[in-house]
Amino acid sequence: MEFKSTPLFGGALRCDLPSTFADVSEIRQVPDHQEVWLHKNGFTNIIFEINQRVSADEAPTDEDALRFHFKDLAESSAASVADETKFWASGSAVLSKLPGVPAYTLFATQHNAEKTTKNPEDFTGVLMVLIRLEKQESDVLICVNIPHIPGHYNNADIDLPAQKVGELLEEGRIIRQKVLETFEVKDWSVFGDD
Repeated sequence: MEFKSTPLFGGALRCDLPSTFADVSEIRQVPDHQEVWLHKNGFTNIIFEINQRVSADEAPTDEDALRFHFKDLAESSAASVADETKFWASGSAVLSKLPGVPAYTLFATQHNAEKTTKNPEDFTGVLMVLIRLEKQESDVLICVNIPHIPGHYNNADIDLPAQKVGELLEEGRIIRQKVLETFEVKDWSVFGDD
């Protein structure tokens, strides 16, 4: 997989993304607080979102904030209330270019309960990064979303309880790791700093 240094939010943020991904804003409108990148020949997408920092009242711990953002994302996306979410892993992470800045990762899957009986292998893998910027009163949310659509992957390669993730999720993990290694802030005013 080939990566290229990619400016985000007008160059205020930057990280390496796969060269096979394109900026969705070139084909449709994207909210100002988001950047969305889509695989040109696949279904995987990466969403960067700058949010107001979740308060301690809403989420007392950083782990709670991670789940709060995931729940908010799931509710605002096309996810149906009938979707079943499974959490597989979460924990702290290191941002190579922002040492000391708290970061967390989460791996979950969403299965559409209405489709499960027809297509049990139909699901979306979500690899999330949460960057907590206390001074800027912001949370940066980065989600690598990997839809698994029947006929576009080998179901036999996946056994999540046994930590067998298959090719698409493994590529997603590589992308998320590259983001953790290369994510940097070039202009802090993007968060409303003076």
